[in-house]
Amino acid sequence: MPLKLYEKAHILEVCLGVFARHGYANTSTAMLAEASGISKALIFHHFESKKELYLRVVEQCLATGGAELGIDALPQAQDFFEARIQLSLRKFRYYQKHPDVSKVLREAFYATPPEVKADLAATSRVLIARQRIVWEQLFEKVPLKEGVDRREALELVMLTIEHFEQQYLSEFVDDAIVDEASFQRLFEKRNRFLAMIRSGIAL
Repeated sequence: MPLKLYEKAHILEVCLGVFARHGYANTSTAMLAEASGISKALIFHHFESKKELYLRVVEQCLATGGAELGIDALPQAQDFFEARIQLSLRKFRYYQKHPDVSKVLREAFYATPPEVKADLAATSRVLIARQRIVWEQLFEKVPLKEGVDRREALELVMLTIEHFEQQYLSEFVDDAIVDEASFQRLFEKRNRFLAMIRSGIAL
């Protein structure tokens, strides 16, 4: 790997840990430089500002996580509801294994620092739109009962999933690693809700 690319990859990796521990607002450029083992001048040779560095860290987290979770392969799944279950399990395991990624993304999208709010709002819109397309493609495979509107049915499912995601986030707002029992409780309750919806809309 060329030296400059190595340096950028190294900076992103170590600065992820700094942002995870301290949050965006409480992280200084001096802290980032010390963690990287290089000068502030060299960091900002690669990244124009702390803000740009933070945004690149978030982008890296999203790209790496999406690849490991297999988001792009979801439209090839055969069962929409089983795909939702399996993705939730993979996400939980992934964030258990990578707690720094979990902390940075949680702050970025659920407690967004004001300085980066506009930039991350744009990123969030793109992500939501992309994921919506993926789930719409997969939901097309669900055979529905006569009279059920497909778009409304998908909206009901997604609202239910979003409700449990918000409940998950509200219960686990600190730095503690989410324990298996707490996750399983919410996960099973969400799946019962989805099963009730499925029995009402699907053949």
